[in-house]
Amino acid sequence: MGVHERLRNLARTPLEEDADELQEQSASEGGDDLTALAPRYPACVCGTVRTVTLPPRRSVPALVAEVWDGKGSVNLVWVGRRSIGGVEPGAFLRARGRVATHKGVPTIFNPSYEILPKQ
Repeated sequence: MGVHERLRNLARTPLEEDADELQEQSASEGGDDLTALAPRYPACVCGTVRTVTLPPRRSVPALVAEVWDGKGSVNLVWVGRRSIGGVEPGAFLRARGRVATHKGVPTIFNPSYEILPKQ
């Protein structure tokens, strides 16, 4: 490691260090790169749940979880659900499903998922 790399590592913020660790864990768990998801193709995504929201009651309930892998994010939407045990901010999970683009954001509707331990 050269001097330049050492100086760059010293200047990194804790958030950048966490993002790098999350990228490594996501890759080791088999997650796809969230910045390269293509609409209408199946994907396996891994990352930390950043937010969980329940849009206002207009018609059908839908639970929305934003998952971040340290580089990009994707929304996971469970239609007809108001809550899912274990899917909460800070949880690390792996989800599989077909990617759609909803309001310009990569989204997977009704994904299969696993809650994984953090490393």
